[in-house]
Amino acid sequence: MGDGILSEIMRLRRIVTIFTLFMLVILYTFFLLFRQTTVLKRDIVYYNDLMYKIEADIASGRDIEAIENQYACNIIYSKQLNDPELAELYSKEAFVLDLVVDGDYLGKVAWLDKQEKQDFYGGQFLTYSLFIWIAVLLMGYGVILVVYLSYIRPVNDLKSFSEELAKGNLDASLPIRRNNLFGGFSEAFDIMREELKNSQKRRIEAEIARKELVSSLSHDVKTPVAVIEATCEVLDVKFRRRLAGLNEDGEAFEEEFKEINDSLEKINVITSKTHTIQSIMADLIHSNLEDSEKVSVLPVEEYSTYIEDYFKRIANYGNIILENHIPSCLIYMDRQRMEQVIDNIVGNSVKYAGTDIHVFFDEINDMLMPDGSSGGFVRIRIKDSGPGVDEDDLPLLAQKYYRGANSEGQNGYGMGMYLVKQYMLKQGGDMEYFNDNGFVVVLMLKKV
Repeated sequence: MGDGILSEIMRLRRIVTIFTLFMLVILYTFFLLFRQTTVLKRDIVYYNDLMYKIEADIASGRDIEAIENQYACNIIYSKQLNDPELAELYSKEAFVLDLVVDGDYLGKVAWLDKQEKQDFYGGQFLTYSLFIWIAVLLMGYGVILVVYLSYIRPVNDLKSFSEELAKGNLDASLPIRRNNLFGGFSEAFDIMREELKNSQKRRIEAEIARKELVSSLSHDVKTPVAVIEATCEVLDVKFRRRLAGLNEDGEAFEEEFKEINDSLEKINVITSKTHTIQSIMADLIHSNLEDSEKVSVLPVEEYSTYIEDYFKRIANYGNIILENHIPSCLIYMDRQRMEQVIDNIVGNSVKYAGTDIHVFFDEINDMLMPDGSSGGFVRIRIKDSGPGVDEDDLPLLAQKYYRGANSEGQNGYGMGMYLVKQYMLKQGGDMEYFNDNGFVVVLMLKKV
């Protein structure tokens, strides 16, 4: 803004300087012409009339000095052309006429009128000319100011405004000033800026909503697909045992044998499709990894029993065993994000441990959190009996994109535990993990 004002001042100063120089050139040219021009011309009739009166006064015997004073002239009684007094008058550009009285040539009558009248009238002319020049100069300054304020500055404002819009700065404002001939354009441009800003805001909000939807759907689909896959595995084992039993007993009736093989083929198809769905959802998650931490988490007051009910709903997915009931109380929680947290932890245990998953609930009062806050919390302890996590990987497990040594050959992008940590913190709680004859994850949910 400061650079813009300085630029306007410099531009206006340049215009004023150019105009002032132009007016000074005109003034200088005027003085040159004035010095070379005769301002006044003598009126011969006027001087002939004076000469007639002077000759009459001399003929009547009037005093010469009185005549000279009355007619502002010099009377030289000399018939010599080289008379010194006459020569001096000629040198001063005096107007000289012959003095003839009653037919006798007596001398000369001279008037020093040119210098006196030229000084008087020329001075007046020069004064008036200077006043007119100054008036034109001031009027020119006024016209420059009006043109600048009405035309040049609004155009410069529009130019600067357009440059800011081109840079993507939709917060730049376009000044709308009084007596601006482009006021309508300025208002239209400002309305356009507001619409562009609102459009960009709506686009960003729509993009965030889309990414949240993709992230939510991917996690929502993940658990039922895993349940379908686990069910298919159970059915596959069941039918293969049945088929083996028929072969051992020698009772492999052709029709039943065919039916079992047909069922196994369908189970394989379902299993294959679950893998396809998982691959597609993994691609969707991957497309949203960079903005996953920007997903909104909105914790509200919820009954803690919702957590226990959710574990019961997915119990068959990973053979989840609830060791006790959750303490009944109100907690701060975002249901959707909490389900994603649980799905991620249980999914990791199923993927890397493949054992029963034990869940313990208890509550802690007046616990001090890392951010300095304290209060009551519900603690959820999720434990499997697998090999756990390598000690070198353990401190890095919740970092973005980090994958442990045991993740080789497994699908994933190293965002699971990172998101779990972020979601728990945004709900006012916390998360920690460690090895204890298996891998243990502890979730803390803040009590109301």
